[in-house]
Amino acid sequence: MTITSTDEAVRRLQDAWKGEVQARAVYEILAQREKDSRRAAIIREIAAAEGRHRARVEERLLELGQPVGDPASVRISTWLRLQARLAPLERVLAAMELKEEEEITDRYKRSTGDPDTDKVLTGIRVDEQEHSVQLQTMQSEARGEKPPSAPQARLNRILGRERWHRTGSGWISGAIYGANDGLAAVFGIVAGVSGATGGSGFVLTAGLSGAVASALSMATGAYLAEKSSAEVTAANVARERQEIEEHPEEETEEVSLFYQLKGMEKSEADRLAQTVAKDPEAMLKLLTAEELGGADAESSPVQAALAAGVSTLLGAMIPVIPFFFLRGLTAVVVAFVVSLIAHFLVGASKALFTLRKWYAAGLEMTLAGVLVGGVTYGLGLLLQGHA
Repeated sequence: MTITSTDEAVRRLQDAWKGEVQARAVYEILAQREKDSRRAAIIREIAAAEGRHRARVEERLLELGQPVGDPASVRISTWLRLQARLAPLERVLAAMELKEEEEITDRYKRSTGDPDTDKVLTGIRVDEQEHSVQLQTMQSEARGEKPPSAPQARLNRILGRERWHRTGSGWISGAIYGANDGLAAVFGIVAGVSGATGGSGFVLTAGLSGAVASALSMATGAYLAEKSSAEVTAANVARERQEIEEHPEEETEEVSLFYQLKGMEKSEADRLAQTVAKDPEAMLKLLTAEELGGADAESSPVQAALAAGVSTLLGAMIPVIPFFFLRGLTAVVVAFVVSLIAHFLVGASKALFTLRKWYAAGLEMTLAGVLVGGVTYGLGLLLQGHA
């Protein structure tokens, strides 16, 4: 069967229609979560833009004699809805921004073979690009700054997207990763000692000791890592500021090169770099974003330590709990079953922040648990005579 240009146009329009409906639904959830009124307004404007794009697509579908569905019939998956509601806001925005960039360079750029449909898709593509500039202007005006030029807005969009990618997941994701480490480590201890002792009372002692040790280790490690990271960032920013003061020409050239790497012409990049150089703090912010990954993240060593320590302890206690009530093979089997279920749940929870498929992340974590438990239990059996 030959696929005509009209068939391809209809298919692409239908895909675009569904995508616009789903994107608007996600942005509306994100707007509700955003506590900053200015940012919430920007996100709502993005959602409204998706609605306008959908209307254009619907108009073209009707011109082609195709039925237009009810937007209410398009559902976003439960998992995507959970990610939109629970995952770090900046990370979801980064994922949505990346998706829109892919649409600009693919869905709305590739020809369908139907000129009128291509015109509609191209119009949406141009609107997406112009809308980014409008958002930058809104942000600048909200801060009382002069609206950026088109090249500056383009660069701000790129840097903003990179900052969203770099933004951490906060203490919630840190807690999930802590639970993951505690569960895996102590499950290995419990499995090994169970294999060596047949599920005796020694398992409870070893498991509790391992849980406390893991929690304290994770808490102190998180505290020191967060504190060290903040100190290193501060030192790097101070060094970058010194370089701007002592070698302004070289730093200005460096800014221009960063712009050129992002696709700007050299003359345009040089002009923009000279403009940025007039404000040393703006130059510092840009260079730290490019070279150091940004320096705006708030550091809280105590919060990091508490999140890591408590979550690690909770995760580590899961394989130990059955040995409070049971002994022998029954305790070993129950501990294995409960621990593997916990492995799956922790893995699936991590996907809220990594934006992976929940079942894939859960199964991956479960397989890791099977490997850890199987190997350490087997090692315990081999050492049984020495226990």
